[in-house]
Amino acid sequence: MQEDAVRAVIDRYGRFAREEAPGRSPLYEAWARRVGDDPAVAAVLARIDETRRQPPLVFAVMRLLGAPDDDLAAWAGWIVGHADALVAECARRSLQTNEPLRCAALLPALSLIEGPIALLEVGASAGLCLYPDRYSYRYRRGDEVVALDPATGASPVVLDSVLEGRPELRMPHIVWRAGVDLSPLDARVDADRAWLTGLVWPGEEGRKERVTAALDIAAADPPLLVAGDGADALAGLAARAPRDATLVVTTPGVLAHVPRVRRGAVIDAARRAGRWITLDAPGLHDGWTRRPQLSRGGFAVALDGEVVAEADPLGAWVAWHPGSA
Repeated sequence: MQEDAVRAVIDRYGRFAREEAPGRSPLYEAWARRVGDDPAVAAVLARIDETRRQPPLVFAVMRLLGAPDDDLAAWAGWIVGHADALVAECARRSLQTNEPLRCAALLPALSLIEGPIALLEVGASAGLCLYPDRYSYRYRRGDEVVALDPATGASPVVLDSVLEGRPELRMPHIVWRAGVDLSPLDARVDADRAWLTGLVWPGEEGRKERVTAALDIAAADPPLLVAGDGADALAGLAARAPRDATLVVTTPGVLAHVPRVRRGAVIDAARRAGRWITLDAPGLHDGWTRRPQLSRGGFAVALDGEVVAEADPLGAWVAWHPGSA
């Protein structure tokens, strides 16, 4: 069984080195390649439960624990020497990537809903995607820039995204914001902030600064965050929303981390609670009103299961074509 796990690690990290890390993080690409070339390193990683063995998660834990990043041999030696601590820390961590840029993908769908809005996110992490009304947007459509700012003026968080199509964009009127997560993070707590910024891949320009600025916004006006399973906790949390607001449940990128057998339950709970906006890979679930037919290899953006756009998974571009996606 251990040999099977080692082979699985070598295959997974080799695929990461070939297909995911190039052009995004030279350090993570080099680390992943070394895993495939170093049986001792692969054996340590094989001890990590496969649900906690994703390269971005394991590499973030390594950096959190102080792994050297300037010498591959020293890095490999550190892993073998700190194997127990690495395995234990990975067991208590999860990928809680909280990318505020995803709001650029959600905003066109939110613009279809009349306010006031009570916003509830499943898999909220620290809740950074619960503040679409507090961020500035700069959508680039050819030579044109479509700019939106909060009513109070330009935000310290500016979300740049490439836009295709002509959605009617407007800032949402959000009067209540809440989230559910298996292990919520608090933007006011230094350790939680360090973990969240540590999930940013080294080499991704501007992303750590964007997350840090969004954490400051969340810390100044914390959302209501509860610990629990999305399907089980959603109804109780939704019942706390103001009755004179439209409840909108969002699941941006989280359903991929929910076991397939539970995804339908989360979707059903979201639909029972109110309107539902999601950002997902087309084959991830059967919650669409019709199967997405996407052309750019992105994720589907949908309102109540109706696909209205295709988008980069992290919001870097949005192709708005309701009815044709």
